[in-house]
Amino acid sequence: MLLNYKNANISQLDGTDVLANVNLQVDEGEFVYIIGRVGSGKSSLLKTIYQELYVDEADDATVLDCDLLTLKRKHVPALRRQMGIVFQDFQLLADRTVRKNLQFVLKATGWKKSDNPGGRIDDVLSMVGMADKADRMPHELSGGEQQRVAIARAVLNSPRLIVADEPTANLDAETAKGIMQLLRDICDKGTAIIMSTHNTALIRQYPGTVYECCGGKLNPIGPRQTDQSDQSE
Repeated sequence: MLLNYKNANISQLDGTDVLANVNLQVDEGEFVYIIGRVGSGKSSLLKTIYQELYVDEADDATVLDCDLLTLKRKHVPALRRQMGIVFQDFQLLADRTVRKNLQFVLKATGWKKSDNPGGRIDDVLSMVGMADKADRMPHELSGGEQQRVAIARAVLNSPRLIVADEPTANLDAETAKGIMQLLRDICDKGTAIIMSTHNTALIRQYPGTVYECCGGKLNPIGPRQTDQSDQSE
């Protein structure tokens, strides 16, 4: 199991309660959706996984074999290097090309010339269909293309887990489908993905395990309940 939360409580940095008694498990190669209204706690939950927010207390809070309840701040970068993170606003470095964005990540995560970082960059750009855009600046790309680069960045270190926070929120419907198919293809190769979204229509097209943030709780829901949730969004 890559992630295991048992009776976890989550709050904002200012102490505001967000979610209580969270029970969430993510296995190898599983695709997990977190749905819910704006402000329901989806992003806060995901932020605890890569330790931008903290789990206040829990019976268990383990991510990639790290106990979040005892993890020291100096060890957080090592945890983050084991996962990929995809944001809805892409968060590419605007002052450098696509290739140099990825080079920056590899350098920051300890890749050496002997590890052939150039070859790895070519591989992941081909994977996401962006091999011909390696020398473009982010502002020269469409939103969907920028998100593909962000996904390439997330898979650079062959992570076991990808955390995706509303990765299709700023994209049109057709582009969103392309991003979803890309994420599903990555998942089918063994990488677990936990993704927040308010677009439950995509869930019907690309089924997975679904949890809903609602009323300060995280509730597992079945496929038949997804349609009802869609009506409430």
